[in-house]
Amino acid sequence: QVQLAESGGGLVQAGDSLRLSCAASGRTFRTYAMGWFRQAPGKEREFVAGIRWSGSTTYADSMKGRFSISRDNTKDTIYLQMNSLKTDDTAVYYCALGETVPLGTMSREASYRYWGQGTQVTVSS
Repeated sequence: QVQLAESGGGLVQAGDSLRLSCAASGRTFRTYAMGWFRQAPGKEREFVAGIRWSGSTTYADSMKGRFSISRDNTKDTIYLQMNSLKTDDTAVYYCALGETVPLGTMSREASYRYWGQGTQVTVSS
């Protein structure tokens, strides 16, 4: 079993930056991929970014340039650096882990088996 714990959320102002962390524990496979999703009030959950064990990254088009995903394999932890935050970025951010994520499927929720509880990010104007 794998557990995921997100941290780093909070209340910030528009234009600020924030870094989220997600630590994986338990039985993890060395080739797993991890990703960030978010769900705004009244909206469906959407893909933000994903990263493979190799370091290869995938971003949602709307996140490119402002968000950056990275990982520290020695700590089984991924990060999401969010810059120039907007009020539309307000959401619960979830991290997820997939043991085998086929090419081209990083953005699909079904590719990820394990999910964290989420961390709230609120951006005020």
